[in-house]
Amino acid sequence: MAEYKQKILMTEFVTHDVKRFIIEKPENYEFEPGQATEVAVAEEGWEDKKRPFTFTSLNEDKVLEFTIKGYPEHNGVTEKLHSLVSGDELLIEDPWGTINYQGEGVFLAGGAGVTPFIAILRNLRNKRKLGSNELIFANKKAKDVILEKEFREMLGDNFIPILTEEEKEGYEKDYINKDYLKRNIDDFSQNFYVCGPPNFVEDLTEALKELGADPDEVVLEE
Repeated sequence: MAEYKQKILMTEFVTHDVKRFIIEKPENYEFEPGQATEVAVAEEGWEDKKRPFTFTSLNEDKVLEFTIKGYPEHNGVTEKLHSLVSGDELLIEDPWGTINYQGEGVFLAGGAGVTPFIAILRNLRNKRKLGSNELIFANKKAKDVILEKEFREMLGDNFIPILTEEEKEGYEKDYINKDYLKRNIDDFSQNFYVCGPPNFVEDLTEALKELGADPDEVVLEE
């Protein structure tokens, strides 16, 4: 597996605990929307601590973008990443597959699990092929919703933000579970894409299969 040392060009917060990282793109580096790579900090003591992150940029972009939630309570890689600034370096490897887009359907995301869907939806928007794709996105509070403005502009009424711990106008206060799916989805023969923390993915995948769906899922390692 090839390894590339690339410089960080820019970082900025997109929510209170999620940062976007713009980094140099290796020459002839190609990937598909929804793919990920292993990322490590290019500093002594951190180079072997690789974690998978999804590209949120598109293949045709001249830079790479990652959108990464920090977990300071873990005292680990994401906390270290959030401390980095322009000029620091990351190690990345070749891309590998995560979510495989198979056609229009429903995207179900929990928290930072939305990241594999960002490039997929941006790519469809650029190709004018968003169609009837729907994103149902669960977070604890409104402040946690990643790229909310972009998703609302991109998907309109097909963007459904769910809050589990807060009641606020413009959001549904609910939980995405089997009961929610039965109440809100009519067609379980369509494509379903699920990404989020382990329990979220496991519970929804099981519920969708019981309801007759065949979901494509990926577990987000927190």
